[in-house]
Amino acid sequence: MGEMRWGYNAVGWFWMLPVLMLFWGVVIAAIVLLVRALGAPRIDGDEAMKTLRKRLAAGEISPDDYERTKRLLQS
Repeated sequence: MGEMRWGYNAVGWFWMLPVLMLFWGVVIAAIVLLVRALGAPRIDGDEAMKTLRKRLAAGEISPDDYERTKRLLQS
C-alpha cells in the first residue's frame, strides 16, 4: 500500500507562504491605518492654531498670549 496524501504537494506549499504573507500584510496595514485615523489630530485644533499664528503675526496678541493659548490648545 502506498503512502496516504492529503492533496498538498510542493507547488501547494510554495504558494501558501506568499498568500499567507499577503494576508497578514493586509491585516497589519489595515490596523495601522485604523490607528492613525483614530489618533489623527482634529481639524478644529489645526484651524485654531492657524488663526492663533495669524493673530500673532498681525500683532493682535502678544508672544506671551500666543504661548499660553498654544499650550491650552495642545492640551
